[in-house]
Amino acid sequence: MSTPGLDRAVVNALDIAWVRAQFPSLQTQVNGQPAAFLDGPAGTQVPTQVMHAIQNYLMSANANTCGVFLTSRRTDEMLSASRAAMADFFHCDRDEVVFGQNMTTITFSISRAIGRELNAGDEILLTTLDHDANFSPWKALEEKGVVIRQVDICEEDCTLNLDDLKSKLNEKTKLVAVGYASNAVGTINPVAEITRLAHAAGALVYIDAVHYAPHGLIDVKTLDCDFLVCSPYKFFGPHMGTLYGKRKYLQGFRPYKVRPCTDQVPERWETGTQVHELIAGIGAAVEYIAAVGRHTDPSVTTRREALAAAYRATVAYERRLISRLIEGLQAIPGAHIYGITDPRRFEERCSTLSLRIGNHNPATIAAFLAERGIFTWDGNYYALNLSERLGVESQGGLLRIGLVHYNTLEEVERLLAALREFAAR
Repeated sequence: MSTPGLDRAVVNALDIAWVRAQFPSLQTQVNGQPAAFLDGPAGTQVPTQVMHAIQNYLMSANANTCGVFLTSRRTDEMLSASRAAMADFFHCDRDEVVFGQNMTTITFSISRAIGRELNAGDEILLTTLDHDANFSPWKALEEKGVVIRQVDICEEDCTLNLDDLKSKLNEKTKLVAVGYASNAVGTINPVAEITRLAHAAGALVYIDAVHYAPHGLIDVKTLDCDFLVCSPYKFFGPHMGTLYGKRKYLQGFRPYKVRPCTDQVPERWETGTQVHELIAGIGAAVEYIAAVGRHTDPSVTTRREALAAAYRATVAYERRLISRLIEGLQAIPGAHIYGITDPRRFEERCSTLSLRIGNHNPATIAAFLAERGIFTWDGNYYALNLSERLGVESQGGLLRIGLVHYNTLEEVERLLAALREFAAR
């Protein structure tokens, strides 16, 4: 299968041997087989430099913030450096970056603060395609009398129904919450257009970029969104969350916080003592991606340029993987792929897909693959509305395959061979 727009020079620019050498866990074996980590959407593997950053922090700077002594000053320096790294990642200013426990907890915090300002009858627009972490925190505001509206999907390709979205936007809409990419079927939503439509209606926009972050360059300046949240453990970092918020909203909305906490942004949103060692790992995760860019294109001069170079290479490489995967799955009897399968539209999807094979429970397929050292997920992956909408929730949900740039064509072929074996039983 040939993929329109696939730049072979860029694909070849990704040094996959060098990439895989950065991840010690890729040496794992299962029943004599090398492990194939096709479970990236639930959390990617971690490169050595992230592990070292966490260890080094604990060894040389393990203290709370704002003290006058050495290790506390080192903690402050690390926090500043990691915040600057995430600012380059988002393409925003440092004081617009908030660290938090995880995406879900951050979203509950923001939804509570925004909810303070809403009145009964105000409306929030959510989508059927989203992870529940960008659904339930907003739906909980129904207890204040806020009206929740839900955008449907086009079932044939699992994309958002933009006509439905436009019909539900009105002068009462105060916020639109939408995912950048579906963690279940890989659809990349037209978030720039959705933001434009929402702003035209006078609504704020909250983007869940958790699943998109390992698959594409984020630019909040271009998007002009009001909030965007992601989870570093989905882009080769530790288990935490990070938020971009426009400064005027981080200053304007009132967080729930303890009294001694500063009123300065962004720290006023960072309740309690942060997990400093993991924040050190966040900065290192951004540096890892930048290192891919520098390895790919030594001419880059800034970290932001290096990040852009990395994604140019990895997006094209991942498209090659997903192209072969979809081509192979379409030849397996009984296999049904949910989402975009037309190669001419692969710019509208990332390298994650979900499927079913006949009436087989996805958990049975996942266990079959796991015995062969192939790691996949089954179920609804917290995309509960989508699983219910597709009519598969009561049947065990879907089997999800998630490819990132440390995966290989050889792993894709192993997966396809195993699925052919399963289907032939």
